[in-house]
Amino acid sequence: MNRRGPWTAALAAILLSACAAGPDYHRPDVIAAMPVAWKLEAPFRESTPADTAAKGPWWQPYGDAQLDALQRQALAANATLAAANARLAQARAQVASVSASIFPQVSLGVRGSRQKISANRPLSNYASPNFSTVQNEAALQFNVNYEVDLAGRVQRTVEGAEASAQQSAADLENTRLLVTAELATTYFNLRALDVELDVLSRSIALQNRALGLVSSRHDLGAASGLDVAQQQALLDATLAQVDVLRKQRSQFEHAIATLTGTPAPSFELPADLAAVNSTALQFSAPIGVPSDVLERRPDVASAERAMAAANAQIGVATAAFYPSVILGPSIGVDSRTLGSLFSASSLLWSIGVSATQTLFDAGRVRASVDFANAGYDATVASYRRVVLTAMQEVEDGITGLASLDRATAQSQQAVGSARRVLDMATARYEGGASTYLDVISAQQSLLTVERQNAQLQGQRLVTSVFLVKALGGGWPQAGDAAGQ
Repeated sequence: MNRRGPWTAALAAILLSACAAGPDYHRPDVIAAMPVAWKLEAPFRESTPADTAAKGPWWQPYGDAQLDALQRQALAANATLAAANARLAQARAQVASVSASIFPQVSLGVRGSRQKISANRPLSNYASPNFSTVQNEAALQFNVNYEVDLAGRVQRTVEGAEASAQQSAADLENTRLLVTAELATTYFNLRALDVELDVLSRSIALQNRALGLVSSRHDLGAASGLDVAQQQALLDATLAQVDVLRKQRSQFEHAIATLTGTPAPSFELPADLAAVNSTALQFSAPIGVPSDVLERRPDVASAERAMAAANAQIGVATAAFYPSVILGPSIGVDSRTLGSLFSASSLLWSIGVSATQTLFDAGRVRASVDFANAGYDATVASYRRVVLTAMQEVEDGITGLASLDRATAQSQQAVGSARRVLDMATARYEGGASTYLDVISAQQSLLTVERQNAQLQGQRLVTSVFLVKALGGGWPQAGDAAGQ
């Protein structure tokens, strides 16, 4: 009898397990199709980022203490972030669970019983009489179960779980970026409304004074009732706009409460005109070459890890074409008395290999492989879409922010011009050189350009947040790499 036969077969199976079914993962080369540079406009500058560079807190260059406090609160209490953290913990636990399949599973079985055997049980040999027997049984047995990874099914499963965990980590980073960007966007929209409300408040005070002036002139017979009515109508229209803006501000305030994990009824954010200031308007982000975005954006990293996980599933499905080999040795003791349980005569053991090969499944395995291949193709298309979207968002942010810079500068000049026009129109009216309609028109023009200027400042800040999000987070400023 050849005693080395089972061991030789087991060793051969273990050696074959080094070969994993399915294709090895290679990241698709999307960089080759990318432009070599952005369409940069001042004040942007080129930058050479590293994937390991810190991406936050990216909001600190705005220099707003209130925004900093809100961001810290959101990172600590936001429900969406908590859910993303939990999903990452699940993914890591799944990796630990799947990785355990690489090692043998060892179990201990203990059995104790007292039983009576029937004297009338069916006979296995008519020449042997049956007897009723009462006896004890005690058994202690170690069992080992090990799947030989012949086709690399376990290896591919572990690869897929690790890629999924990395994807969950990238999703968490992306969620953190989206939450902080949404909070900053909402905050700046609210602060822009604060400026607009201040503009309306100053306009209302101006219009009230003008109403008093024209009413006095009407009482003296120097102005008509139409002048008074026109000024009153302008004042009423301006007052109506206040309530509309307050409603919008309340909605932004409630959104900030939700993002920071606070019930909306118990949250209040006082007005602060200093949030939209010249320091914030000077905010700029360094721009690297387009391929750098692939190393920065967490959603791109997530899409790439999804491809790796889908590729591993092809290997898992392909492994079903190969035999399933299980090693199952066991050793233990079995006795009818406790005193002799650990004696040499009570020893029992077994060693064996079981192999299963599917011969016919009506195309089920092939269909599973086709399904996995199609799933991988879908993730490749999704990856390409995410990359192209990243390119679009960065370019939109660059051009949009540069355009808003110019528009804001022009708007500030327009505010100065409108104020001079109002002063001239008022002086001409008081001197009797023009009608009051010129004054009303100048007041409306000033209100329009001041509100437009406030809106442009808010849009400028919101667009800068959009650009930071498009770039995948914060960037080291000039001189940081040198330790400055």
